[in-house]
Amino acid sequence: MRFEEPHWAQNKMGTRCVVSCLLSLCAGLVFARNQDPTFSVSTFSIEVTPPIGHPCMGGGIAPVKKIDDPLFVHGFVLTGAGKPIVLAAVDWCEIRNDAYERWRTVLAEAARTDIERVLVTCLHQHDAPIADLEAQRLLDNAKAKGKICDLDFHEKTVQRVAAAVRESLPKGRKITHFGTGQARVDKVASNRRYLGADGKPSFGRTSATRDAKAQAAPEGTIDPWLKTLSVWDGDEPVLTLSCYATHPMSYYGQGGVSADFVGLARKRRQADDPKQFQIYVSGCSGNVTAGKYNDGSPQNRAVLADRIYQAMVSAWKGTRKQALEGIDLRVTKLRLEPRDGPGFTVKDLERRLTEDSKPFGHCLAALGLSWRKRADAGATIDVPCVDFGSAKLLLLPAESYVEFQLLAQKIRPNEFVIVMGYGECAPGYIPTEQAVQESDANLSDWNWVAPGAEERVRQALEKVLEK
Repeated sequence: MRFEEPHWAQNKMGTRCVVSCLLSLCAGLVFARNQDPTFSVSTFSIEVTPPIGHPCMGGGIAPVKKIDDPLFVHGFVLTGAGKPIVLAAVDWCEIRNDAYERWRTVLAEAARTDIERVLVTCLHQHDAPIADLEAQRLLDNAKAKGKICDLDFHEKTVQRVAAAVRESLPKGRKITHFGTGQARVDKVASNRRYLGADGKPSFGRTSATRDAKAQAAPEGTIDPWLKTLSVWDGDEPVLTLSCYATHPMSYYGQGGVSADFVGLARKRRQADDPKQFQIYVSGCSGNVTAGKYNDGSPQNRAVLADRIYQAMVSAWKGTRKQALEGIDLRVTKLRLEPRDGPGFTVKDLERRLTEDSKPFGHCLAALGLSWRKRADAGATIDVPCVDFGSAKLLLLPAESYVEFQLLAQKIRPNEFVIVMGYGECAPGYIPTEQAVQESDANLSDWNWVAPGAEERVRQALEKVLEK
């Protein structure tokens, strides 16, 4: 396999060297280029599988009955670009509100950096935990039947991940280059939205779809590309991060904990080259599932895993490598107004917390109240961008719709833009205005932001992607 430095990068390097030499001669001095920054990366991985009996998907489906395959955090600490930059990709459904703040605070302390420089993203498997500490306390105080997470398990897990971060720091590898590659994924993603025979939009294409009409409908709006970003020490690849936008579930809801088909693909890719650390992250896929190509049968998990794996291999084969000249981290603040219509006012949520007939209704009310507490206090959400020059790595909150990922790429059409989803998950679905106007059925619940979010996300993307 041959990796080539782009021609424009070679010209840029040559120009810089000429200018550097001229300045040296004019000053009567000779100096080496040891003034260039030195970058390094350390990697960490640790299991975060919940115990038997722990709630899955915040109490929305069966609790843990068995472990089909373990859950992990995969991450890195990048140094040399100011204070360290941390990324943690978690095989959990969601981390929200004060739990999200707790993760970032503890990992920042472990890496000796600032909380704004810690990126935490969930892969969003559903047979996995949701963490929201305030929501669980609300349930406990109300003596409600619903249960979202175990507070003790959560704290122990965060501390174990922090220990893994600290242990990784002395093992950092120098990085001199970065690489980018992408490949189309065959028959995995499809938009929840599809048109019925009457031409009207329907939104019922879930992760596991058995409706023949929904399966026959076109894929709809998706991002068909799996993208990879790699970092290198000379000619040796150190780390590869892969990102694809789809809900990562094949079959779920029966209490069998699993990292599902994306976790299986990651594991298989890691086995190809144990020295090259593999991270997988989910893109913006609030409205994207595998429903067109997945009927929920258990055997389909391996089929979907193979399709993701094949795209990973193809993206790697197409990787183009170039010298790493600088890394920048920019963070902009995103303010999302809380939803306040019928059923979502504080009074309505407080009533539902105690009066709903179903335990999951109690959980939904607690999650909504936890978000309202922070949102009503003026909380903002960090939108970070790790800038490698011609490659950008962004993180958007919650279940952002795929259109926001496509928008970020459109803002920087000549650069390689990876957009991760499922950062701060408190807002739930973050839809486009079109979805709101069409009465997207998924927004009847698990959507705690007011209409108008699209414009706010667009402004945040334009700001954080500015040069």
